[in-house]
Amino acid sequence: MSAALSVLEYDLVGYRRVWRGSVLSSFLMPVLFVVGFGFGVGRFVDATGRLHGVTYLAFIAPGMLASTGMQVAFGESAYPIMSKFQWNRTYHALIAAPLRIADIIAGDLLYLALRLIVTSAVFLAVISAFGAVHSAWALATPLICALLGLAIATPLFAYTATITSDSAFALIQRVLVIPMSLFAGVFFPLSQLPAAVRWLAYVSPLWHGVELCRAATLPGYSIGPLAAAGHLAYLALWAGGGLALAIRTFRRRLAE
Repeated sequence: MSAALSVLEYDLVGYRRVWRGSVLSSFLMPVLFVVGFGFGVGRFVDATGRLHGVTYLAFIAPGMLASTGMQVAFGESAYPIMSKFQWNRTYHALIAAPLRIADIIAGDLLYLALRLIVTSAVFLAVISAFGAVHSAWALATPLICALLGLAIATPLFAYTATITSDSAFALIQRVLVIPMSLFAGVFFPLSQLPAAVRWLAYVSPLWHGVELCRAATLPGYSIGPLAAAGHLAYLALWAGGGLALAIRTFRRRLAE
């Protein structure tokens, strides 16, 4: 653990030099989402009825919270990881120190989890200020977003260790990240999708994160303890499987 914390310290020292660039987006993006979708689109949706007895803003806010966690995880697991392999060769320097592959990955994942918790807490504070949170269980959403982020990040860590060009990231963004954001229950119930394609959302880690965040913020949106445990287990499975793959691909890449 001390070795992983050393890698975390390295990441935090680097972030200390660039944190100003992310602070504005951490506050601004939630406000834009709330105003644009919650009040803009919500005005028309609320005119026809309420979803689960709450305003459209309250319905989509936890979904946007989870989606933001996914976006942060993708952003921190794509170009920054590739730069440490391909451009800065930071990982080659770290592996020359008394560090194992598992220590390096664990330190980076601890940094990612910390970023997700802080960003999600800011987002939660913003939507709370707009009256979109109706349960004290909402305090658990930053931890949910952290688990969701790890489920997204670890497979991407593994994939990034196998490539030498960043052109694939744009394809992943278009083919996976954006469709997940649109069709994983963030902006509308999955019941509105055709049954033939609904299973694609169920496979997505984002949908499971959305369900957990929505259940934590809306008292009328109950999924039951068994379902909640299933969602958590599914995300943990993605994170654990991705971690095993990441260790293997990192070891192969750094042995070259």
